[in-house]
Amino acid sequence: MTLQLGDTAPDFEADTTDGTLKFHEWMGDDWAVLFSHPADFTPVCTTELGEVARMKPEFDKRGVKVIGLSVDPLEDHRSWAGDIAETQGHALNFPLIADPAREIANLYGMIHPQADDTLTVRSVFVIGSDKKVKLTLTYPASTGRNFEEILRVIDSLQLTADYSVATPVNWQHGEDVIIVPSLSDEEAREKFPKGWETVKPYLRVTPQPQD
Repeated sequence: MTLQLGDTAPDFEADTTDGTLKFHEWMGDDWAVLFSHPADFTPVCTTELGEVARMKPEFDKRGVKVIGLSVDPLEDHRSWAGDIAETQGHALNFPLIADPAREIANLYGMIHPQADDTLTVRSVFVIGSDKKVKLTLTYPASTGRNFEEILRVIDSLQLTADYSVATPVNWQHGEDVIIVPSLSDEEAREKFPKGWETVKPYLRVTPQPQD
């Protein structure tokens, strides 16, 4: 199965380090980041999960829940959590899904046979409160992810969901944004009272809207 942007993220029930949960029910009205790591007790994965634990308050501020997954059994997750806390200085503070039967990994297309037919790749799914897939990322096992970039994208996704704007290259929260081309100047004047700079008719730059 190949999940594409705009698809409904499949629901599932799973055993996790925080107990059994139903994914959509666990999400509630929040956003979610569902990400897979290749295996417990491996070096890059240990650094990644420690970093997500460190950054969890930033996800919380944005109304985003994080949840990890691998095809390891639950007892391995719980044992490995001690290594994460010891080596990274941050204890696991979000659920890890145990998927030894590979059911959820297959549901989300997290196993890529030409990369490795036994382990999950480093998949990332950002899922909106409407349960729709907003972003997908796939990294190889050898490359750790930049979760600051995932936060940056979430900032963009949440902003552009509420306002008629897009975010330019390398945009960071608080910087200028672009008025979408489908909005006429007349409509833009109502939505953007601070005005804008017209670089080209299709490129109108305006300060980031604030709630």
